[in-house]
Amino acid sequence: MDKFLTDKNNASIVIVDIQDRLAAAMKVKDEVIANCLHLIELAKMQNIPVVLTEQYPKGLGRTVQEITESLLAYQPIEKLAFSCCEEPNFMNEIKRLNKKTIILTGMETHICVLQTCTGLLMEGYNVHLVRDAVCSREKKEWKAGIEFMRDSGAVITCTETVLFQLLRIAGTEEFKVISKRIR
Repeated sequence: MDKFLTDKNNASIVIVDIQDRLAAAMKVKDEVIANCLHLIELAKMQNIPVVLTEQYPKGLGRTVQEITESLLAYQPIEKLAFSCCEEPNFMNEIKRLNKKTIILTGMETHICVLQTCTGLLMEGYNVHLVRDAVCSREKKEWKAGIEFMRDSGAVITCTETVLFQLLRIAGTEEFKVISKRIR
């Protein structure tokens, strides 16, 4: 059961390639970005590390402004490989954080997110794929990516589930802030 649970002390968030030119091609980008912003807000309150990647920024642009402005620090890990795990700087950062659970978001579900997910699973991490914080250009590719990751061993979840698993209880200041955001 441990793989299904999230704990703020043993989790990090990975945001894969939510970049200007790539996001422009996504039909549900606004929802994905909004859900990532909810996760970032709670991460800041609970000191959960956020790792940001950018696929070939020269061609795809930088991370969308909404996300860069919400982060405590904009320090993207640039990559050319589709799997973040094939970028040594990414894996060094993930290992340095020493968190067992990776909350995974980003673009595109069936390419970079999927390959990153399987790479993390092979490295022994518990991956919680946030299905409403990932997207592909077409719904059929999004769905195929989700099914592939579930079959590979990832936990398929959604933004509100992650938020409330991390919050654990109502009545706190964090709960009030997040509850107001998601209404």
